[in-house]
Amino acid sequence: MEKLPLVSVIIPAYNAETYLSDAIESVFVQDYHSLEILVVDDGSSDRTAEMAKEYGDRIRYVCQSNAGPAAARNAGIKLAKGEILGFLDADDLWSENCVIELVNAFLENPSIQIAQGLIQELQLFDSKFEKTTPAYHYINLGSALYRRGVFDKLGGFDETMRYGEDVDLFLRAWENNIPKKLIKTVSLFYRKHQENMTGGKELVELGFLRIYKKHIERKRQRQDTFASLPKELPPLSEYLGVHPSHPRFQSFN
Repeated sequence: MEKLPLVSVIIPAYNAETYLSDAIESVFVQDYHSLEILVVDDGSSDRTAEMAKEYGDRIRYVCQSNAGPAAARNAGIKLAKGEILGFLDADDLWSENCVIELVNAFLENPSIQIAQGLIQELQLFDSKFEKTTPAYHYINLGSALYRRGVFDKLGGFDETMRYGEDVDLFLRAWENNIPKKLIKTVSLFYRKHQENMTGGKELVELGFLRIYKKHIERKRQRQDTFASLPKELPPLSEYLGVHPSHPRFQSFN
């Protein structure tokens, strides 16, 4: 029987006492046992550390001064032992069998560097999370698994960004011709609530305009080779996917 690759699950956590245990438990219930969980506490001032330490040696817990989620994820990458990496926000959940489904995509095709499932958005109403959109394919780090080589090639997350570092990463992945496989089952339950870091932020605050500007600048700097790089991949809009709120959503489904 083929030995299954170790998957390192990196959970950046900042004042995450409300939801952290749910996220960790959603990893423990996976039908995949070659796993390690790293909780990177980004300088929390609540009971995040206490809750993480309750799991003892079932997880690895590290704490750093507050530097933002990009820095926390990069710290996790450096500590991770796995050849496959996953990122789960402390308030989100993985679907029950998502790890084995995504790992199988790697095993079936060694050229695949990112395996991504669908996102199911949930909104908190009173004390209950409820579905608010159809499942969709779009940018969310937690919906995918990544070969370590992706980060060797791209150099990790941009730590100057407090928001939008996931968009920046996916753009750079496309620019560098990194193959991605879409699995059309839900891998991530994206839970929206009043404590979300990006809640209520405008595009400028989230850094999207800056991210797109950097994308254009890289394209100009690499005009000799840039046009040829993504030809093995689908168009950028298809590679990234689309949110259900966008008018183009129906054409993607």
